[in-house]
Amino acid sequence: MGLHNMMEEMVITRVNEIFDTMEKSLDNMLKYCACDQCRMDIVCYTLNRVRPYYIMSNRGVSRIQREIIEHQQEIADIATLIHEGLRQVNHNRRPNFAHGSYGKKAYEDNNTPVFNIPVIMGRIYDGNKFAPISDAKVDLLYDGVLLHMKDGNWQNPYHMVSNTEGTFSFWPVAAEAASPDEEKVFEYTLRVTSNEFEELTHIFKVPVTSEAQVPSSFDLKRTYKIPNLYMFHPGEGEKSW
Repeated sequence: MGLHNMMEEMVITRVNEIFDTMEKSLDNMLKYCACDQCRMDIVCYTLNRVRPYYIMSNRGVSRIQREIIEHQQEIADIATLIHEGLRQVNHNRRPNFAHGSYGKKAYEDNNTPVFNIPVIMGRIYDGNKFAPISDAKVDLLYDGVLLHMKDGNWQNPYHMVSNTEGTFSFWPVAAEAASPDEEKVFEYTLRVTSNEFEELTHIFKVPVTSEAQVPSSFDLKRTYKIPNLYMFHPGEGEKSW
């Protein structure tokens, strides 16, 4: 199903226009960061506060374009939200990001075949209470080494907090391949540590077929779900379900 939110394109275009205008006119007295990461944070800030417009066909594009034109106030509201987001994002810049062009691998800029590792997701529970774990560190290892993530927004180790409801996620960086349609099985190790529970180790395998491009956005269709994991207090023993 080819759903597309028209507001994404509109907001991204407007955010880039605002930054490009500031750079050309030197109208950036507040020294706002204009890196790609901050721009996309502003896009997310804005899209989370506007009504989406979903389309599935060219007819839908025409209808939505007409509706947007008829609702000029919404366009004005979008500009206001973007400027509000600009101030918020630059006041709270991501500390784990370099705020410059992210150092892409060479193969991300051409058609070199790669293994696009899916987003790896799972949940961890207290083995006695069956409640989500809220205070633990999750390492994703490959050949005994912490695996590099796609960019600075995806952390490894992953530190779990209460509002994630026991869920962890990783998006590993793509791995080079010799040719397209090459099949390979990647074996990973999850290591979960907590002051309250015994250390948990879980080994799993992800089959991947190489492709000629690297996806730039998160897609739920590209996820690998790990079965629920359970941790136990010292002396109670490790238990899998």
